Amino acid sequence: MQGLRLAVLYTALAFGANAALAEPAAVAGLIEGDMRKLVFAAEPAPVSEAAFVDFEDRALSLADWRGKVVLVNFWATWCAPCREEMPALDALNKALGGEDFAVVTIATGPNPQPAMTRFFEEAGIETLPLHRDPKQRLAREMAVMGLPVSVILDREGREIARLTGDADWNSDAARAVIAALVAAP
Repeated sequence: MQGLRLAVLYTALAFGANAALAEPAAVAGLIEGDMRKLVFAAEPAPVSEAAFVDFEDRALSLADWRGKVVLVNFWATWCAPCREEMPALDALNKALGGEDFAVVTIATGPNPQPAMTRFFEEAGIETLPLHRDPKQRLAREMAVMGLPVSVILDREGREIARLTGDADWNSDAARAVIAALVAAP
């Protein structure tokens, strides 16, 4: 049900609602370039508690990152835009990742582990985690309807923004938006 609610919200925003009205004051004036595709939720929304797994098949949930601002990126090994975007996500994580911010990458669907490893090696990814959502439960419950999709969570683990499609997460605008969200109370 949560996924359906989010799908309706983002569909409404995409077809005419003014996304800037929901933009938090912390990022006012920072939205440019690819960040114009970032759609802010009218209010922070709870996210799915569905489990996904790390590379050793240990169960995780997005709640494991509460206390940090998190950019959750849903991707797949076969996704060409994902391949374009992943190095920028890695650079963002290198620059800003730490105690207050993390990029969490989740390969959704049937992504064989060797293909995931090869994807990261070929793209030169050094700091991002290899997580999997093989049955797409988390992706479905979070209304991920294409790839890549990036969802930004606040420190309480609630969705505050979403970007569908690839983006240059290593741009000055993206770094400024993330830094403002991390600095916001």
